Amino acid sequence: MNAPHTPDRLAGRRVLIVISGGVAAFKALELIRLLVKRGCSVRTVLTRAGAEFVTPLSIAALSAGEVHTELFSLTEESRMGHIELSRAADLLVVCPASADILSAMATGRAHDLATTLLLATDKPVLVAPAMNVRMWLHPATTANVATLIERGVMMVGPDEGVMACNEYGPGRLAEPEAILAAIEQALEPTPAPAPLRGRRALVTAGPTHEPIDPVRYLANRSSGRQGYAIAAALARLGAQVTLISGPTALAAPAGVERVSVETGRQMRDAVFAALPAEIAVMTAAVADWRIADPATDKIKKRPGGTPPELRLLPNPDILAELSAPGPDRPRLVIGFAAETSKVGENARDKLARKGCDWLVANDVSGDVMGGADNAIELLTPQGSEHWSRRSKEAIATMLAGRIATALGPRTPGPQK
Repeated sequence: MNAPHTPDRLAGRRVLIVISGGVAAFKALELIRLLVKRGCSVRTVLTRAGAEFVTPLSIAALSAGEVHTELFSLTEESRMGHIELSRAADLLVVCPASADILSAMATGRAHDLATTLLLATDKPVLVAPAMNVRMWLHPATTANVATLIERGVMMVGPDEGVMACNEYGPGRLAEPEAILAAIEQALEPTPAPAPLRGRRALVTAGPTHEPIDPVRYLANRSSGRQGYAIAAALARLGAQVTLISGPTALAAPAGVERVSVETGRQMRDAVFAALPAEIAVMTAAVADWRIADPATDKIKKRPGGTPPELRLLPNPDILAELSAPGPDRPRLVIGFAAETSKVGENARDKLARKGCDWLVANDVSGDVMGGADNAIELLTPQGSEHWSRRSKEAIATMLAGRIATALGPRTPGPQK
C-alpha cells in the first residue's frame, strides 16, 4: 500500500522576488527555478542595476511570468501596480540585496519600483545581502541592517568566502538552497515554537587543516554536515547561534552567524571570543596534533625518496578547556566522540576526562564522515541511549529538542 502523498508546503504560495544589482544576481535565477519546481507562484521585479547582470528574458523564462521593471508604467500604474504587486504576495524576497537597496529600505527611500513596493508592503520581507566585504562591514551598512532587523525584516546570509573582486570575507550571497530554506521557514503557517529564544549557542563544525607547508596539511574526513545541521536546528528553535567552522563546502544555515577558521588554534581562539554562551555543541573534528615548524616553502622530495621528518605538537584541547569551571563556562557543554571501535567504552572515558555535560558518540568506521546519515549514542548524567541510523538533519532536530527540554523555560533577569 502506497504511503499517503504529503503536499509540498511551498505549493501554491506566492513569492515576489526583487533582484537588485550585483554579480550575485545570477543566483536569483536558480532560486526562481527551485521555487517553481516546488509549486510556488513567483513574480519578479528587476531593478535597473539588476538588469546589468541578468536579463528580463532569462527571468521570464524561469518564472513563466512578466518581469516588472518600471515604476512609471502607464499600463501597470493605472491600477496602482506597485501596491498590487506587494499585496498579491505572501512573502517579498530581495535577492540579492545590495548595499544600496538595504540603505533605501532602512531610510524609507522610494525612488524606483522595487523600493516603492518595499515601502508600500505590509507583508513579511526576507533579504539576502550580497556585496563587497568592505561594503558589508562599513558602519553605514551595519546600522542599516540593524535597523531592518529591528523592524522585523528577516535575513539569510551573507556567507563568507572569495568574492568576484578577489577579496575574501563576509558578503557572498547565501546559496540558493539556503535561501529556499529560509523562505520555507518564513512561510510557515504558524510560527514555529521557539523554546530557545533569547539563548546564545555556540557550535563548532568541520575539520581543521594543520599546515605542513604552503601546499600540504594534516586533516581528517569530517564534512561538517552534522555540526551545520545542529546549528540550523538550534536557530529554528530561536537560539542566537554562532557557528565556528573549519574548512567545508557548506553554506551557512539561515539565521546563523558563521566564523570561518582553518587551524585548531584558530578555532580555540574563535570559541573563546564567542563567549559568553549558554549552549556549546562541539562537533568539530579538531586535529589532535599540529606541525611544530611548518615550512615556509614547499617541501621538495629528497634524493632516494626519503620522507621528511615531521615533529608534532599537541593542539589545544578545546572541549576540556571550555568544560572547566569558570565564569564564562556555558551552562550546557556537549562534546562529540568519533570512534571506530569500542564506541561506548571510549565515549564514557572521554566524558569523564573532558568534564563536559553530555557526550555524543558515533561510529565513523563506515560512511558517516562525509555521509548524509548518522547513528549515535548520547551520554548524559541520566545514562546513555542509542539513536538509530537516520539523517544528520533528523539527529540535529532531536538533539536541539533535547537541549531545549534540558534547559527549560528561560527565566527573566540577567543571563550569562
